[in-house]
Amino acid sequence: MVIDAKYCISCHCCAAACKIENNLPEKTWWNRVFTCGGETMESPAGVHPNLTMSFAPVACQHCENPACVKVCPVGATYRDEGTGVVRQDYDKCIGCRMCMSACPYTGVRSFNWDEPKNGTDYALGDPDVPEHQKHVVEKCTMCWHRIARGEEPACISVCPSRIRFWGDLDDPESDVAKLIATRDHKTLLPEMGTKPSVYYLV
Repeated sequence: MVIDAKYCISCHCCAAACKIENNLPEKTWWNRVFTCGGETMESPAGVHPNLTMSFAPVACQHCENPACVKVCPVGATYRDEGTGVVRQDYDKCIGCRMCMSACPYTGVRSFNWDEPKNGTDYALGDPDVPEHQKHVVEKCTMCWHRIARGEEPACISVCPSRIRFWGDLDDPESDVAKLIATRDHKTLLPEMGTKPSVYYLV
């Protein structure tokens, strides 16, 4: 995934689409947009009149060398080699939360302490989304169910500023490969050696 965060308007459409598409439980967000530098959400950095406002969309980084996979004692967290997506098997997860401790990207995983429920009386989102379970860790799946059907993740298609791109970096004709080849970019916490698959254009 490539994100041109310079043009993010912090509309939170990506977060809302992710929540609905994946029928996320109450108070659970896999996809969030942080305000850079400000003391609170949507507040600028600096002192008037020298203010700046920028945003950072953050979710699971779907690392090529994921720390979470290495520490999972039961193989519930694993990397799908065909797509590069780091996935969770809820049926295998024993709730030890080792993956949460090992992940250097704070807050991209959540733990269901209680029986998952949402704010409606009925399930939302795609019927192919696995059922949420109590006492398991969850995170962004890169909308695995959509990828399996040849579709793009929900957060990509709803972005009104069109700052999100998804595709195959090994395909030089893909949008993501072209952007990485022609624009300066960075990843989050490269010093951790996880080799994130989410790139931010700068």
